[in-house]
Amino acid sequence: MKNKIILVLVSFLIFSCNSTKPVITTKKSGKTVNNSTSKKTKSSKNEVVLQATSKVKVTNEMINKYISDFSTIAKDNMKKHRIPASITLAQGILESGSGTGRLCINANNHFGIKCHTEWTGESVRYDDDAAQECFRKYNHPKESYNDHSLFLTSRPRYADLFKLDIADYQSWANGLKAAGYATDKGYPEKLISIIERYELYKYDEEVLGSNYKPKKVKTPKNQKEVIHIVVEGDTLYSISNKYNITIDQLKENNNMTDNIISLGQELKIK
Repeated sequence: MKNKIILVLVSFLIFSCNSTKPVITTKKSGKTVNNSTSKKTKSSKNEVVLQATSKVKVTNEMINKYISDFSTIAKDNMKKHRIPASITLAQGILESGSGTGRLCINANNHFGIKCHTEWTGESVRYDDDAAQECFRKYNHPKESYNDHSLFLTSRPRYADLFKLDIADYQSWANGLKAAGYATDKGYPEKLISIIERYELYKYDEEVLGSNYKPKKVKTPKNQKEVIHIVVEGDTLYSISNKYNITIDQLKENNNMTDNIISLGQELKIK
């Protein structure tokens, strides 16, 4: 009997040593995560955070695909309605999260346009500036792009936009904020950064041809020199946002011909 008890105890110890750690599963974003094997990973440098109906993370590849999918529509609307294609695309990227935001997926609404009193079409409800606000719903993204143009051209508060130089995307970005398109104080800077990072002004040039005369922002000569040392995670986009200058200005200040930067590099800001 004693030998049997010893044999049972030994067997139990052997089984316990060979057994794996308990698997704990949690629900996150609708997916089951195995905590016994999951590892924390740093956010990819290729990720861009966009503020759509809710914050979303997208990759540069996703943004470039979005531009490829909708640049033709944006250029067509520029020809018809005199709205810079660069502005239309930048707003679409920002407002829709490059097509990944909930409002875009569920309602084909790429510009965050709310219902307003005159809207008689379908709608969806989402929390925005207030709880459960009414947003327009479209059957196809093209309808959203067309409605965006009609929205700007038909409302008196946006009339001053059409007095601006159509090649001056910076003034258009600031004009949209001044007219009340968005409540975000940093809205113009976000649009400008997207336009310059992805060179969306090229689509304006394609439409205007020889009439394209881009506006260049010059840095005042009396400003003191400011130097930024590149650290891990820096991009021209993040640096330009930090110092509130354009990517083109940053590249011009440093005689850069591409967007490549390296750790420890000194960049002249002003």
